[in-house]
Amino acid sequence: MIRKILIANRGEIAVRIIRACREMGIETVAVYSEADREALHTKLADEAICIGPAALSESYLSMEKILSAAVVSGADAIHPGFGLLSENSKFARRCKACRITFIGPDAETIEQLGNKQMARNTMKAAGVPVIPGSDRAVYDVETGQKEAEKIGYPVMIKAALGGGGKGMRLANSAAEFASCFQLAQSEARTAFGDDAMYLEHFIEHPRHIEFQILADGYGNVVHLGERDCSIQRNHQKMIEEAPSYILSEEKRREMGEIAVRAARAAGYVNAGTIEFLLEKSGAFYFMEMNTRIQVEHPITEWITGIDLIKEQICIASGESLPYQQKDITFSGHAIEIRINAEKPEEGFRPCPGTITGLHLPGGKGVRIDSAIYSGYRIPPFYDSMITKISVWEKDREHAIQKAQSALGEVIIEGVDTNVDYQYQILTNPEFLAGNVDIEFIEKMQEQRNESGSRI
Repeated sequence: MIRKILIANRGEIAVRIIRACREMGIETVAVYSEADREALHTKLADEAICIGPAALSESYLSMEKILSAAVVSGADAIHPGFGLLSENSKFARRCKACRITFIGPDAETIEQLGNKQMARNTMKAAGVPVIPGSDRAVYDVETGQKEAEKIGYPVMIKAALGGGGKGMRLANSAAEFASCFQLAQSEARTAFGDDAMYLEHFIEHPRHIEFQILADGYGNVVHLGERDCSIQRNHQKMIEEAPSYILSEEKRREMGEIAVRAARAAGYVNAGTIEFLLEKSGAFYFMEMNTRIQVEHPITEWITGIDLIKEQICIASGESLPYQQKDITFSGHAIEIRINAEKPEEGFRPCPGTITGLHLPGGKGVRIDSAIYSGYRIPPFYDSMITKISVWEKDREHAIQKAQSALGEVIIEGVDTNVDYQYQILTNPEFLAGNVDIEFIEKMQEQRNESGSRI
């Protein structure tokens, strides 16, 4: 059994993991940078260890410092949360070398699924539908142009080891390809230290549907339903729903079965997410698999009643899943809204600073995942997300009403936030009707620019 977990993360996900550990009787160790000395996760954990200055490379991304903290504190496991080192195969491998349990899949699986080209080939071999694209990594313009002609324009050029929207360019025609490829490759080289690219056919106006997977070390795999993550800006999700408004029970069953097949094909163990792009025609394609807990995991917990963090820990402890697919049931509708310290009317500029006043909503069916408090200083060095609000109700209509009510109750003084912007999404007629795709935010921005209205 795991007895002590070091959380190699910060912010609300660190707080979330600490709470789950407390309920399981597991001791926790928080790590923090000098900029996070007064952060909430350092106050809630049983122990807290400073691992360096504010810069990520010298603190939260320093494997040596995090592993040293684990050894010194006597932690027998590390939970990486999301982002940072959560999908770093080298870190998972070094944890194993130090005889520390990495709460996530093994290094080989992370490598296989982290490389988009390898993941695509694995899924294709397993009969999982994939977007038409290149079968091998592409390193030069000439090879890329030949592949693009086979695939058919428009094509998306992506970094093989990319993520977060970096190293991506859309080429609508052969005339645009060379410049788009060179820009994407240059960005990939800078962001990921690798210039391997791959190409895929660009699907117009799709929805982003992802299935939550749990898999133990004994060959048992289940899915916990889907999340619709189509409301996103620059490939960063903003509002998520579970279940998806657009899926029929037949389509849900089909996609869920394929998601399980995809996880089995990868030999996956622990919690993961199979991400699909869904066309209006109903056709869907594997996009990628995230080998970690997702930011939006609370809405899956709402509709299933299953605590994903606890399940991660149990699986990493060597336990088998206590249920089969037939035991998984879904209830109601859940929505998550991400609250960021940013200024939407100025291009979503991050707005760090001190919170001088704070009130967050509560009540039946409202959940707050947060690490902020009145007097807390949001540092300028990290992601701008400061709080997640998720709600549950019996159906989508009532869940939206509850989300609107909860968001209308939020008071965060001292810093600018995207609360008003998110509220306007929740009241947008197209959102209310469920007519959304991954270009929804861009369309809304265009409409606002044309009308001259301010957010």
